[in-house]
Amino acid sequence: MSQDIIAAVQASQLKTNPPVVSVGDTVDVHVRIVEGAKERIQVFSGVVIKEQNGGLEKTITVRRIVANEGVERTFPVHSPRVADIQVIRHGDARRAKLYFLRERVGKKRRLRDRRRGLEGLAARKTAAQ
Repeated sequence: MSQDIIAAVQASQLKTNPPVVSVGDTVDVHVRIVEGAKERIQVFSGVVIKEQNGGLEKTITVRRIVANEGVERTFPVHSPRVADIQVIRHGDARRAKLYFLRERVGKKRRLRDRRRGLEGLAARKTAAQ
């Protein structure tokens, strides 16, 4: 009984078309900022270094560099404060968590772009077997 109520409440709060974001992607997260009576949208752009959970509790952690200092923010994907998430470019990541980017400096901080599409991914899987 109580599980049905919880599932119904969670289903009502899920976004209808969440963006397809994976680790390594460079994204722009549009966040609603409330200052007094005014509301504005601020864009936080960076690389997704972590995805966590699923369903209503799904979060992504985005890392960017501001004044040579790393800044990470964790965003709940289904939050009403997150207006939009746009994927700028798809990065080729071989790991689930990209914590190693924290130690990298300069151009080594960039990830390789995923240019080959799904054909390249299928070719890599067959070569690995």
